[in-house]
Amino acid sequence: MQTSFSRLAFAVIAALGASAAPVATAQTPPPTVGSDSGLPLPRYVSLKTSEARARRGPSLTHRVDWLYTRRDLPLRVTGEYEHWRRVEDAEGQGGWIYYTLLSGVRTVVVQQDLIPMRANPQPNSHEVARLEAGVVAHIMECAPQWCRLSIDGTRGWVERSALWGLDPDEVLD
Repeated sequence: MQTSFSRLAFAVIAALGASAAPVATAQTPPPTVGSDSGLPLPRYVSLKTSEARARRGPSLTHRVDWLYTRRDLPLRVTGEYEHWRRVEDAEGQGGWIYYTLLSGVRTVVVQQDLIPMRANPQPNSHEVARLEAGVVAHIMECAPQWCRLSIDGTRGWVERSALWGLDPDEVLD
């Protein structure tokens, strides 16, 4: 009895092994469109309010990791879960923020200290202002090398390489 059971078990195992499909080991690429908003991922947004809590997970029960206190701060959306958006800032820090605290208005943060803002998108153009690192500006338009910005009524062109809040090849009108 034991011998026939062993042969039967071996036959079943062999049959299952022969017909089993190979296991895929490659990871599926992340979605390029948000599952809840239908908007591209990743994408840039700005903080709509002067205070927002970035949480460890997408619910009010998760611990707060960061408190953002700068209205218009640019953030990069990297994920979505229902009405929550996973964001990161220029330093790579972040968490989950409720979607009503975010705006589609595009802003950038200056990454280099005392970068000149110029009247025209040319390196030898008249200097309108000098911007400190950390200054947040509204984007008026962006070309491949220069972006026209507005900061408290002052407008001018800044070299794109000094800014965070844009994809490398992104052009905005």
